[in-house]
Amino acid sequence: MHITIGITDTETRYQNYPAWIKGDNSDIEIIRLTPANIDDQKKCDGIVLSGGIDTHPKFYNNDCINYQFAPREYNAARDEFELKIFKYAQEKKKPLLAVCRGMQLVNIALGGDLIQDIEESGKLNHRRNEDSDRMHEITVVKGSLMYEIAGTESCIINSAHHQALGKIADELVITAFSPDGIAETAEWKNKKDRPFLFCVQFHPERLAQQQNTDTLPREIRKQFLKAVNQKK
Repeated sequence: MHITIGITDTETRYQNYPAWIKGDNSDIEIIRLTPANIDDQKKCDGIVLSGGIDTHPKFYNNDCINYQFAPREYNAARDEFELKIFKYAQEKKKPLLAVCRGMQLVNIALGGDLIQDIEESGKLNHRRNEDSDRMHEITVVKGSLMYEIAGTESCIINSAHHQALGKIADELVITAFSPDGIAETAEWKNKKDRPFLFCVQFHPERLAQQQNTDTLPREIRKQFLKAVNQKK
């Protein structure tokens, strides 16, 4: 069955996302979504919100723009574009997978906010090393979608972010945590009549490159595409 997946554009390592989602499946078409072609979201059966630059603090009602590791320039146009993409996906009940910045944007869209810098908040360094992601263990909540995907209460993931979810939106539930309590995955608190939503703070699109197994990224992709095919 032919399906079309829209992946929002990003400033960093965009090519990893379509390579991961499409794989060797010729029935999957990828559309690179940008503010210039936002109407192409209407062609998409599922949406991936990619990682990238910090969301401008004004979108979560915070006046501080000069925190540690803040970008020199924000991309508010991207923020507005992806908030519209998320809203459209919910209205049309399109399955959505949110990665890193994408997870943070979903929390913002639903009324939550962010920890502006994890280390400044007193927690551990979750940033990328110079040439590779950090790796650490997470604890998974039993009975969650993440548990269904991972098949275990603990696993190793990659880490390349300096922000994280602060106040959690009322409609979300956190289903995996890092050792210092950072939210690593999120999903709907109440899934009834809701489209598929899975949010990850890590980067499954490149996790297999850093592990001896591709089990977790493969299963995340599988669950997302299953939801897309069911909605088709």
